[in-house]
Amino acid sequence: MLTTLLIANRGEIACRVMRTAKAMGLTTVAVHSAVDADARHTREADIRIDLGGAKPADSYLRADKLIEAARASGAQAIHPGYGFLSENAEFARACETAGLIFLGPPASAIEAMGSKSAAKALMEHAGVPLVPGYHGEAQDPETFRRAAEQIGYPVLLKAAAGGGGKGMKIVEREADLVEALQSAQREAQSSFGDARMLVEKYLLKPRHVEIQVFADQHGYCLYLNERDCSIQRRHQKVVEEAPAPGLSVELRRAMGEAAVKAAQAIGYVGAGTVEFLLDARGEFFFMEMNTRLQVEHPVTEAITGLDLVAWQIRIARGEPLPITQTQVPLNGHAIEVRLYAEDPDNNFLPATGTLDLYREAAAGPGRRVDSGVAEGDSISPFYDPMLGKLIAWGENREEARLRLLAMLDETCVGGVRTNLAFLRRVIGHPAFAAAELDTGFIPRHEADLMRTPGELPDAFWQLAAKLFVETEPTHIRNDDVHSPWAKRAGLR
Repeated sequence: MLTTLLIANRGEIACRVMRTAKAMGLTTVAVHSAVDADARHTREADIRIDLGGAKPADSYLRADKLIEAARASGAQAIHPGYGFLSENAEFARACETAGLIFLGPPASAIEAMGSKSAAKALMEHAGVPLVPGYHGEAQDPETFRRAAEQIGYPVLLKAAAGGGGKGMKIVEREADLVEALQSAQREAQSSFGDARMLVEKYLLKPRHVEIQVFADQHGYCLYLNERDCSIQRRHQKVVEEAPAPGLSVELRRAMGEAAVKAAQAIGYVGAGTVEFLLDARGEFFFMEMNTRLQVEHPVTEAITGLDLVAWQIRIARGEPLPITQTQVPLNGHAIEVRLYAEDPDNNFLPATGTLDLYREAAAGPGRRVDSGVAEGDSISPFYDPMLGKLIAWGENREEARLRLLAMLDETCVGGVRTNLAFLRRVIGHPAFAAAELDTGFIPRHEADLMRTPGELPDAFWQLAAKLFVETEPTHIRNDDVHSPWAKRAGLR
């Protein structure tokens, strides 16, 4: 019996999981670090438990503390959200050992996809299309030189245990290979404690298209259409939409069936995402599989009308998938953007501070905001700086795009630098409106997307001065309204 659910995460995803869990009648348990004691996810939970510490390594990454919190609260299951321990096989195994339900795939499936090299070998055996490349054990420069020569330049060096763009280098010519390899190995070792690399053909103007898969405990697996996540900065997604513009029915089916093959090859259970690169000729290649719920899952929910967290909970209870592949809906179009506390004018560095002003766009038909903050909250330097996500749905892509622009215009954030204006420029760009999508979108249109504000016109300052002179004072000499010091006349 699953009656109490602990969410081993924070912020937006913790709030989102709680929303569904409560709707299903479950008791929700939040965990928090010392700096998150009054965070929004703790305020919305039925039970809150202090993990202590501030840094993730002292709190949200402590598997022992999380399992003890589950026991103390009476939770029978743990939802890992995304990030932190969501793709940690040892944590999944520790939950099982403790007699807890882990709302994710088996530890063996996480391990199978944890190494890019091992995952690609598995996918090749399962008949899933792969980008031409080398994923072997030998790591010497000569091996990579021969592989790159056989593949053909340009090539892409990637950390075998990596993610998020770390340990990734594009090499245009042989003369640059050794230096790029050494640099990527150092970065991989620093980021993941594992310097092993792989090399692949670098596809020109590729699109990043991913397939949402779901598998139950009875051996059945299906795909819930696809998402286009091509708008990225430094290999991090910025905009996601579903379905992917321009995909034919045949291509959607081929990619979906390949994704199901990938999931079944590792005995998958629950929600997962199989990510592909799609080139201009319509050929697609396996990139990786994320063994968890994705940040961008709301766009899939918008076009299918399904609650993916509810599906996770039902599958964890042992229930079969409620529909067949032919019954999967595909209605309209949805677009999502990620609102971050970061400074686009300073290389998108994370920003910290207090949300002195935070106003979300109004929810309604075709309008959804998933957030994990409220006005007055503090944004610390310890965690991912995502404030929330804005999701718009429409009967078609243009309707969704215009609705999202309106939502961005309604959103107000003060006290912390954000990427709000940058998102507005991306969604409003003519190339985005024309669905000219590939992973080079932001670098190609950088001049338009990263323009800094110019000087304000004289008319602005004239209006500001007029309002300053005419504004009636507040809380200035209320005891003597006739005092000259009680009026803001601009005279000193």
